[in-house]
Amino acid sequence: MSRWRGDIASVGRALVLVFSGACALLHTALQFTAPDIQVTEIRVTGLGLTGGTLDLVLDVYNPNAYDIHGTRLGLGLDLEDTHFGDAEITTPFALSATRHTQVIVPVRFEWAGVGAGAQALLTRQGVRYAATGTVGIDTPIGARDLQIHAHGDVPLTRLRP
Repeated sequence: MSRWRGDIASVGRALVLVFSGACALLHTALQFTAPDIQVTEIRVTGLGLTGGTLDLVLDVYNPNAYDIHGTRLGLGLDLEDTHFGDAEITTPFALSATRHTQVIVPVRFEWAGVGAGAQALLTRQGVRYAATGTVGIDTPIGARDLQIHAHGDVPLTRLRP
């Protein structure tokens, strides 16, 4: 009878170890850190009498140990402390685990009301920006909407004739 108790105790210890390992793995998978987003470049893609278009080039770093799948991204862009335009993408994009990914977001704007941002766009090599919005993502722990905020200085890539 004592042999059975020893075997049962060994099996019990093994189950505790397996369960503890599974819990630790599950805890790691359930941890989520929001991606870091920075605007690395603004590419002017078109200028007209009433406004223009530009591409925001975003560097998105996913610090998580798993891939994240973006479903949409909507943001407002301020240049030189003046609201410049709004952008939205609904095309799915992937953010690889612990890697940087480039995401390009097209923005349309109108000259009316863009003031200092437009002046900087036309006269300088760089501009101060702030981008605020929401990104929809699918993760292993479910769908989430994240608020995003990024600000700094960014170089402009000018329209080529």
